[in-house]
Amino acid sequence: MFSDIALHAEGLGKTYHLYERASDRLKQLFAPRAKTYYREYSAVGPVTFELRKGEVLGIVGTNGSGKSTLLQLICGVLEPTIGTVKVNGRIAALLELGAGFNPEFSGRENIYLNATILGLSGAEIESKIEGIIDFSGVRDFIDQPVKTYSSGMYVRLAFSIATSVEPDILVIDEALSVGDGAFARKSFDRIMQLKERGTTILFCSHNIYQVEALCQRVLWLNKGKARAFGESAAVCQQYSQFLEQDPVTPSAFMGDAPADAPVPALDGSARIAKVEVLADGSSVEPLKIHSMVSTLKVNVSFSISPALPLPSVAIIITDASGRNITSCSTYYDKVSLWRDTQGKGYVSVTFPEIHLLRGVYVVQVYLMCEKAIHIYDFARCAEFTVVQPGLEIGIVALQHDWSQA
Repeated sequence: MFSDIALHAEGLGKTYHLYERASDRLKQLFAPRAKTYYREYSAVGPVTFELRKGEVLGIVGTNGSGKSTLLQLICGVLEPTIGTVKVNGRIAALLELGAGFNPEFSGRENIYLNATILGLSGAEIESKIEGIIDFSGVRDFIDQPVKTYSSGMYVRLAFSIATSVEPDILVIDEALSVGDGAFARKSFDRIMQLKERGTTILFCSHNIYQVEALCQRVLWLNKGKARAFGESAAVCQQYSQFLEQDPVTPSAFMGDAPADAPVPALDGSARIAKVEVLADGSSVEPLKIHSMVSTLKVNVSFSISPALPLPSVAIIITDASGRNITSCSTYYDKVSLWRDTQGKGYVSVTFPEIHLLRGVYVVQVYLMCEKAIHIYDFARCAEFTVVQPGLEIGIVALQHDWSQA
């Protein structure tokens, strides 16, 4: 029954008319029906899918695949060229955060404006406005025109409004959390609370790990078409294999290892303080690993606000092109981290008798929340080269036994 369905898209699509010259638009107005001065561009569609109440749907695809266009069609920002979309309940969207703000209005006035657009009554807005202001952290500027706000203040206020209206359906485009430091963690917690309360969520992201961790099902768009739709692990695996075959896919490297960092204030922040990568006990570069002989060790120091739960640490080893080779994390290995009263902590992981075959590899470190979903900080730490005596080919040497019995 439709009462169990939060959203149903049937053959949904958007096509644009592209004109070579501005004058061609005017010519088209008076042209005979068979004459065209434009070419058609199909941004997305036709796409058909259904989302039940309380489900979390991930939408993945490379840049230009039609993800944002699809979300705008669902939210009613764009009018579909073909197909229909039926939405059952109040929908709130985090598309271009703050796009619906009037820059001349104050932050308070924009709260009333946006909350009214999202379907709240005057009494509901009055009951929520103080919580919206407090969550956004812009109370000192709430009666100033938003055109005077920094981009961070803009984002925080828009996020606070969209997630405070208790939507039945929440649409998130490209970001699980927004802002920096404490607000990034607050926004992550807010979205997780909505998920646990049974809010239906459409989550569009380039982070495949987060998509698989959060979503029951995934829709993969490629060049505007639905390439796959189904259970999250299966679709994410297909999409990851596609990215590995695509030579223009950006590297997974996400930054350089930070220097020693000061302990964060009680503001909800966390960061990697120092990373040391050792090959057979030596950190002298270039690091050299002898296949099936050498030991690789990664030491990670971190600092985290004592107000936050204990974090988790993940290590990812990629090849030189950024393809993920292997990973491990304290969360999945059920290792509990420790920190002192100032929030400083340390953990190390050892990879004995590395079974990688010859090649160049990179160590990446992630400092994550206690559920290993939200990323506080990351670092591309060190390269190491694996050498081997034989001519075996591939990436990894698996244990094996020969027999003639």
